[in-house]
Amino acid sequence: MVLQLSVFLQNKSGKVASITRALYEAGIDLRALSIADTADFGILRMLVSNVQTAKEALAKQNCIVSVNEVTVVALPDEPGSLAKLLALLAEKGIDIEYMYSLFEHDETDAYMVFRVSDGKRFHEVLSANGIQAVSAEKLGLQ
Repeated sequence: MVLQLSVFLQNKSGKVASITRALYEAGIDLRALSIADTADFGILRMLVSNVQTAKEALAKQNCIVSVNEVTVVALPDEPGSLAKLLALLAEKGIDIEYMYSLFEHDETDAYMVFRVSDGKRFHEVLSANGIQAVSAEKLGLQ
């Protein structure tokens, strides 16, 4: 499991810029980023190089921040890899709450971030099908 920051923010011009600036000034590297929004508010989800330092920097910006566990999965960087995994999850009845990709990948794999309805079963399905969960350490996250 990997720790993810979720930041609840008003849907205002410049808000994401101020958050990313605060993280930059705190020496935080962004590894992945996802924004879901409505007319009034949004949720900015991030994987960062140091969760605690990022939380402290965002608290100084009066941000509402939560920390959640997510799973990063390594998939072959080739057409159809994600489709195969999603079909497998559907077959096993595992609902995806959300997902997004990482900025980085290695020579053979791309990385996807998942939050699912049943984490234990998700990991069992991954293991049974030879799919690797990626550790926080491998991604350079603390």
